[in-house]
Amino acid sequence: MKQKITQTLFNYWNDVRQDRVAPRRFEIEPAQIASILPHTFILERRDGVYRFRLAGTAVCDAFGQEFRETDFLDGWAEDDKISLERLLTVVTQQGGVGILEIEAATQNKRTVSFEAIILPLVHTRDAIDRLLGAISPITPPDWLGYEPLTSRRLVTTKIVWPNGKPQSVLEMMHRQAPFLPHVRKARIVRSERRQFRVYDGGRTDSPKD
Repeated sequence: MKQKITQTLFNYWNDVRQDRVAPRRFEIEPAQIASILPHTFILERRDGVYRFRLAGTAVCDAFGQEFRETDFLDGWAEDDKISLERLLTVVTQQGGVGILEIEAATQNKRTVSFEAIILPLVHTRDAIDRLLGAISPITPPDWLGYEPLTSRRLVTTKIVWPNGKPQSVLEMMHRQAPFLPHVRKARIVRSERRQFRVYDGGRTDSPKD
């Protein structure tokens, strides 16, 4: 990791993770990474599709499109798509962290390089079904954000092992407590398409003298 944005996101994710294979989605607090939030995104893994749940404004502006609800694997050449599928499998099944270098180009053949990071998250099940990421331009040109990037290709991919070696996500889930102590007291409340975590407590009026 060479870019400040990817380093910042990894360090925050690693602090929240502690000694677990991955933190849970609801433990990620956007306010804690406010300075890099425009460059971040969240993917949902479902049935072999890695769908953007959220994408920061800097990511969408750079590529000239709204990524929400689109598939992360769309828009790549076939060889790059295969490489990405392999990397995402390692992230979701072994708890690795994916590091990418991407070159993107405009219709006028102007190019810019990005560093990207993809980090595992646990959502509602004992499985990695969310991915937290960031995309950071390595040397941002003046025109970035004004001319949409219409194509992209992988330059390099790399896996980083936060615990020093690959591990079985299923085995790690069974060995670790699924919730942090302050989270175990929470109740799940669902309303239509949304889900909320409710903590009992609040103000208690003192008895009158």
